[in-house]
This record gives sequence, structure tokens and C-alpha cells, in this order.
Amino acid sequence: MDLTQGTKQDKNSRAKKMMLYFGIGALVMSFAGWTSAFIVSSSRPDWLQDFVMPTPFWTSIVIMLISSVTFIIARKALEKNNKNLTTIMLVVTFVLGLFFVFNQFKGFSQIIEMGYNFTGPTSNVTVSYIYLIAVVHILHVAAGLIPILVVIINHLRGKYTPNNYLGFELAEIFWHFVDILWLYLFFFLYFFLN
Repeated sequence: MDLTQGTKQDKNSRAKKMMLYFGIGALVMSFAGWTSAFIVSSSRPDWLQDFVMPTPFWTSIVIMLISSVTFIIARKALEKNNKNLTTIMLVVTFVLGLFFVFNQFKGFSQIIEMGYNFTGPTSNVTVSYIYLIAVVHILHVAAGLIPILVVIINHLRGKYTPNNYLGFELAEIFWHFVDILWLYLFFFLYFFLN
């Protein structure tokens, strides 16, 4: 297929998706760098062994998976022109995203209760990496919540149709990315700390 073919709308759509994929690629490289540094640092003598992941981090997996499912349901409802179900599922996805962020901070509270802070005399390099990786992921979840909010507003204004929903699709792609990213980060940390 010749990518130069198609309508102006098709070309615009392909260009925006490509820019999003390039951005996601850059984020993947950033997190690959941090997880690589984590592996290299694990040979340090002060590295924690048998660190127990906070319970809210486990709960966060379920929250993100459900939020991806609700986003898929929202898109399928939009494709069937079911505006009410689309709205409900978009709002549920947004609320689940907020709940994910809240849950992450609960996880940080548990780490602090274990006696570990990000910096200072009660910090540890292992826990500092956990904080760094989780906080940067939270920032990306927050970055994903903004487009979801924009999509909700645009949907309520009637911007999207079953045949024209590019902004919706871009927000969904990014949201699934942050979902998959959390699964990777959590299980990476879990298996390298146990």
C-alpha cells in the first residue's frame, strides 16, 4: 500500500499516529534505560533483598487492566453509535485512572511505613529506584488522563462519529501503552527484588 495515497484526512490520521508511536518509542527507551540502571545497581552491597511490593501496587494492576477494558468498550460503543455507553465507559476509565494514581500514593505510604524514604538517611538506592520508576509512570498516567478528559468533552460535544474518531483513538492507544508499561514495570520490579 502506498502511504502517500488517500484523502487528506487519511494522511493526517497516519501522521498523528506515527508521531504518537515515535513518542511511545522514546518513552520505551527511557524506561529501558532506568530498568537497565536498576539491574546494574542491583550488584551494590547495599541493595535490598526480598523487598515486598506494597499491596496497592498489586491492586494497581487490576485497576489498569479494567481501565483498558472500559476504554475498549467505550470505543466499541462509539463505533455502534451508542453515545450513552460511550460516555459512561469514558468516565469510568477516567475515574479508574484517578484511582490508580491514588493507589500509587498509598503504595508510597506503605514504603515509608517500612522505613524507606526517597532520599535522606532513611533512603536506600533500591527504594529510590522504585520511587523514581513509579513516579515517572504516574506522570505518564496523568498525561494520559488529560487526553481522556479532552475526549470526554469532545464526545459530549458530538465531535466523534463511528467513522471519525481520531482523537479518541490516539488517547486510547496511549492509555493502553501506560497500562502495558505498568504491567512491565511492576513485574520487572517484583522479580528483580525477590
